[in-house]
Amino acid sequence: MDTSCFINALRRFIAICGPAKQIRSDRGTNFIGACRELDIPSNLDETKVTRFLADQGCSWIFNPPHASHMGGVWERMIGITWKILDSMMLQLRSSRITHEVLTTFMAEVTTIINSRPLVPVIMDPEDPLILTPSALLTLKYGPCPCPSGEFDHADLYRKQWKQVQNLASTFWDRWRKQYLSTLQPRKKWQVKRQDITEGSVVLMKDHQSKRNQWPLGRITRVFPSEDGRVRKVEIKVMDKEESKVFIRPVTEVVILIPSD
Repeated sequence: MDTSCFINALRRFIAICGPAKQIRSDRGTNFIGACRELDIPSNLDETKVTRFLADQGCSWIFNPPHASHMGGVWERMIGITWKILDSMMLQLRSSRITHEVLTTFMAEVTTIINSRPLVPVIMDPEDPLILTPSALLTLKYGPCPCPSGEFDHADLYRKQWKQVQNLASTFWDRWRKQYLSTLQPRKKWQVKRQDITEGSVVLMKDHQSKRNQWPLGRITRVFPSEDGRVRKVEIKVMDKEESKVFIRPVTEVVILIPSD
């Protein structure tokens, strides 16, 4: 990447997301190492880049070398996304993906990742507004609606917009499963842990939920077993301005905010 390409990339980012006061990243040692290995001089003029960032009122903070763990949140998102996309593209070798399809698909991927819930805006389950990265970027709440209908594997060979929706649905299914597993690590129950209590805000692992939708609810009742451990709970969820009650095992919920 030369200075011109870098400035164009940063301008695209600012044009879409707005001005940035601070940018954080790792040092991209894989690119630096590749240039050194191939004896290719870098075309990036750091003086010009620094001056351009200063003119934009922006500062760039780099993590120390070999410290990717210091970017835990974004590195985790990048890792999961890259793993899924790499697997999907290997399976699509025989299919032709145009630039338009790929660009639209990556926009859908961005929406899926940014629709993940961070914490509820309001603790009242009657007001199910969820704080997400997308809400911070666009100042709009609610999931991004997806086209109605089912998009199966045959749509990969039909109209381009259906091809995009099939790819997006496939990515959503894989990403949701892998992302939830990072929030709820599964280990053999050999040590007693605190049970879920009434009032806790949880995410439901609803396999029937549509793309970009994360069912958020509050535990309204717990059902202790004979040994006193809670393995079944009652959840109150808001759906289209009405509340619904579900009975679920504790393995099908992820605690977002404990009641305490």
